[in-house]
Amino acid sequence: MEKMWAGRFQKALDKKADDFNSSIRFDCRMYAQDIRGSIAHAKMLGSVGILSSEDVELIIKNLQEIKSDLDSGKLVFDNNAEDIHMFVEGELTKRIGDAGKRLHTSRSRNDQVAVDIRLYLRDEAEEILSLIKETMAAIVDKAEESVDIIAPGYTHLQRAQPISFGHQLMAYAMMLKRDIGRIQDAVARMNEESPLGSCALAGTTYAIDRQMTAEALGFSGASANSIDGVSDRDFCLELMSAFSLLMMHLSRLSEELILWSSWEFKFIDLDDSYTTGSSIMPQKKNPDMAELIRGKTGRVYGNLMGLLTTLKGLPLAYNKDMQEDKEAIFDSIDTVKMCLEVLAPMLATMKVNGENTYRAAQKGFINATDLADYLVKKGMPFRSAYKIVGTIVAECIEKDCVLDNFPLTEYQKHSALFAEDLYNEISLETCVSKRLSEGGASPASVRVQIAKIREFLKD
Repeated sequence: MEKMWAGRFQKALDKKADDFNSSIRFDCRMYAQDIRGSIAHAKMLGSVGILSSEDVELIIKNLQEIKSDLDSGKLVFDNNAEDIHMFVEGELTKRIGDAGKRLHTSRSRNDQVAVDIRLYLRDEAEEILSLIKETMAAIVDKAEESVDIIAPGYTHLQRAQPISFGHQLMAYAMMLKRDIGRIQDAVARMNEESPLGSCALAGTTYAIDRQMTAEALGFSGASANSIDGVSDRDFCLELMSAFSLLMMHLSRLSEELILWSSWEFKFIDLDDSYTTGSSIMPQKKNPDMAELIRGKTGRVYGNLMGLLTTLKGLPLAYNKDMQEDKEAIFDSIDTVKMCLEVLAPMLATMKVNGENTYRAAQKGFINATDLADYLVKKGMPFRSAYKIVGTIVAECIEKDCVLDNFPLTEYQKHSALFAEDLYNEISLETCVSKRLSEGGASPASVRVQIAKIREFLKD
């Protein structure tokens, strides 16, 4: 295929250089967005009298047919094309001749690709938002099943305080809610300005209507500076940053699933459909899907850092380095989608072992804070209560017992405030149910959290 820019050159591009320069193998995924942008551009050129109504009608009809042929597989991408923009334009010209050549009037590939990638990322972001919501729904369903299951909460990976297991799960629903907000914010900023009409960098001498194409493509307006219009890739970085935070949250959840499913914890059982075995150890059931999500997080981080590094020293306006934006953001999109698609059903089929979480909660003196609070409620300063309870815990460790069965006579050696009612106050059920503060770990509080997230997902 002859290059659209071949007129200036005496020699053909070297084959290896051509392959190195070409982006058709990865930007071909934007064909629908490229055609959408071209249709909007053609309509605008017709409205301002640059194209005849006959040419506009012919261009739009054939662009729609090209899309339909690509959708069905009747038309395949030509790997000799430089990029998706040249492929579509070349195919259009092949079908309708000179009318196809007129489409590129008052447009450059610089503003064309800048609008295409925005349209593509907007479409993909919507799909990712839907997948995040599916994952949140799976978390909320499992949290609702686990509201009354008592488990140890951890700090420093040490048993700290008793909680509802549903409370732990709902923490991840809150993280994903923020991820949704970040992605929506990034998309909103991306939609503020359409670059179409910025041309190569300086705009055009034609009296075009940029507001018309912006409105047709769902943008709030046209870019205010044509150089910024073609050289801005902040929207890629912002989305990739949001994806990195999302993957960090998925990785933390995956790490807990890995720990919880181990024999050392056995808090959960992952369904066989989302685990694998060993080639030599028949007893193994490995949480490979969770491990892969944890591992792929680094890949998404790497894409963000790679593009930040690519852009950091570029002079204005467009430079070919910016072609590196696509593989990075496309890979991040694909990775995020794969992880979410497997995580939601893995959570939905997960079983929580309430007996094991309860047994774990009985150990580790995780009701010690509640014992200190018991003394505080009877008038003792918290720091004094804290010291007394710390001393009692040390004695329990020495005598191999727990706070629940430490004799009352021994308690009263430390303070006359201790009475028989302390055992009810430090029972795990009481410790969890009394954490009624907003956002706390009690079943009642967790049910409020669940209701709020369900309302958010409905909206």
